Amino acid sequence: MRKVTLIFVLALTIVALVCCKTKEKGVQSATTPANGVQVNYTGPPTIIYKTKGDYSKNVPVTLSADKSKIISYPAPKDVFYNGRLAYPTPLSKGFLLDNRGVSVNTAFLKMTYEEYSKLQDVPKLDVMYGQIIDKDPITEIYNLGNKGSFKDPINDINKVIDQNQLKTYKKLK
Repeated sequence: MRKVTLIFVLALTIVALVCCKTKEKGVQSATTPANGVQVNYTGPPTIIYKTKGDYSKNVPVTLSADKSKIISYPAPKDVFYNGRLAYPTPLSKGFLLDNRGVSVNTAFLKMTYEEYSKLQDVPKLDVMYGQIIDKDPITEIYNLGNKGSFKDPINDINKVIDQNQLKTYKKLK
């Protein structure tokens, strides 16, 4: 019995190592021509965006590509980032740094982060869908690579924006 267990554990370890190696092949990186910075698109992304209106206090949800249903939403306890409500961080020229999970298919609820954080349970999806302010609020959105690639994220990202270097990053919309 001990031999069988040992063989099983060894087999699982080998499978885990092979899977990890396979994932490493998927790492995407690129050197941006304007500033020569190596951009790594694995790990937590640095997403910056602009919206049609001020939705900075409103809870984001993710819609399906056809915008007909909500496919992703936070739990009330998930609207926090580093122990505080996950409001986006204001940047230069009206951009916002995402702290919650904004994407091309993001919509915002009428409910604020503060209101949502106090809920005991997630509202039903049809109720949440009825709370959507705008199904297409994002006007521009960029992926600037891994958050860890910035030494001083706010200042570094503001420099990228102010020096008109966003074109050297991945534009999502």
